[in-house]
Amino acid sequence: MNYIPNIIFAIALIFGIGYFANNVKKLLRNIKLGQDVDVSDNTSQRWKNMINIALGQSKMVKRPISGFLHVIVYVGFIIINIEVLEIIIDGLFGTHRIFLEILPTSVYGFLIGSFEILAALVFVSVVIFWLRRNVIKIQRFWKAEMTSWPKSDGNIILYFEMVLMTVFLVMNATDMVFQDLNSGNVISQFIAPLFNGLPDATVHVIERSAWWLHILGILVFLNYLYFSKHLHILLAFPNTYYGKVKPKGQLNNLEAVTKEVKMMMDPDADPFAAPEEDSDNDMPAKFGASDVQDLNWVQLLNAYTCTECGRCTSECPANITGKKLSPRKIMMDTRDRLEEVGKNIDANKGVFQDDGKQLLDDYITREELWACTSCNACVEACPVSIDPLSIIMDMRRYLVMEQSAAPTELNNMMTNIENNAAPWPYNQMDRLNWKNE
Repeated sequence: MNYIPNIIFAIALIFGIGYFANNVKKLLRNIKLGQDVDVSDNTSQRWKNMINIALGQSKMVKRPISGFLHVIVYVGFIIINIEVLEIIIDGLFGTHRIFLEILPTSVYGFLIGSFEILAALVFVSVVIFWLRRNVIKIQRFWKAEMTSWPKSDGNIILYFEMVLMTVFLVMNATDMVFQDLNSGNVISQFIAPLFNGLPDATVHVIERSAWWLHILGILVFLNYLYFSKHLHILLAFPNTYYGKVKPKGQLNNLEAVTKEVKMMMDPDADPFAAPEEDSDNDMPAKFGASDVQDLNWVQLLNAYTCTECGRCTSECPANITGKKLSPRKIMMDTRDRLEEVGKNIDANKGVFQDDGKQLLDDYITREELWACTSCNACVEACPVSIDPLSIIMDMRRYLVMEQSAAPTELNNMMTNIENNAAPWPYNQMDRLNWKNE
């Protein structure tokens, strides 16, 4: 027996999975560059969010057309890849449709028939997605931040899915053993006549080529995910689990500042008392965030999970009125900077060397940050629980608390609050004078 194909298959499988595992290791390393944050609360609600949003696609279908098509692709992706288990066993041990020997013909036919129907539906859905992007040119796919690579990335993954579905159906259509069963060939039976009249040897070569293209295509697709926005296929589940569970309008407070305020308001506090031994651990090295290492790890997970679908930007009132802010760009910039930091660490043997750049100014401008109305529309719109607002607020905090770089109007308001306990320039005795403005 010729074992060379099995050896080649095993090498391809080991290399493909190994390369993917190495990239996952880098991904986790990069996410862990973020600050620690406690997300151990509300466990039951987090599980519910993950099941409803990631598994149940509840937020996707709020836009019915794209949502329904996405559900088809999502379900097809999950179910059709069950067949990959059979392909792996066949590839390693030289068998052919091993499950046909284990399962009753009717059961096997039902499974493959279901896969074929889903493959056809996925193909049609992907074609519609391609038309929406490239022919209809839906506006959110053509915003300023959607430069050559983001646009190409979206199309590349659609081409991948078209090819994978096509070779799967061709593989079944040219498999004489499978077609002779006349069970499960729901779609492939209509493709099989295209190969009538060809020599059996030629049909067999086509079947084997489609088989190899299918499994190698899946391995390439798997490893392409790390470099693509489609990493959300893997990260949507943890991202929705660790997503925000507090009321959407509730912003977090810096614990160090909260302690200072409480001490100032405590009449019994001794301002000259010696600090506690662990008090230094409570004081952040920097207020707010100017670079990705200042953000927490959930925010960095958000950045990698971003699908670049643009729903957040299409709902953003600042963007709609022509301002530069795009919540999608905030997430894309954060991911790009994080990748840059990760490559810096790889190039310097595990240690980050200052490159003179940071997320603030080099990627995200101050104009973008101050354009945000903090309305939470982007958070509500995101189908995978990403929170661009939290990054914007942390970067604003840095500008205000570290650089005193708030806009003049905001500085005036904060000065008035500090001096007059109100945003208007009147002391408490004249507070009602605002009515005369």
